[in-house]
Amino acid sequence: MGQTIQVAGSLLILIPFVLGQFGRLAPTSPVYVASNLVGSLILAVEAALGRQWGFLLLEGVWAAVSAWALVAMIAARAKPAQTDVQVQYSDAD
Repeated sequence: MGQTIQVAGSLLILIPFVLGQFGRLAPTSPVYVASNLVGSLILAVEAALGRQWGFLLLEGVWAAVSAWALVAMIAARAKPAQTDVQVQYSDAD
């Protein structure tokens, strides 16, 4: 079962990467980043359970950076768009 979980986590990272290399998925898209987050979390947990500290460091940092990027994307989308409004006053008073 552990190998299946590791392969699934790896595929969640590798498929978006390959799609990005071929221009099919932007590395800045939420799908790309979320997939990286979930895949790296799976692999980080597996690494921790197996006491593979170097692998845990790699996947833990990968997950943290992906989480930060995803939160930044969500915050940017939640922020109302600023529009330039020009107000013209009339001297007709």
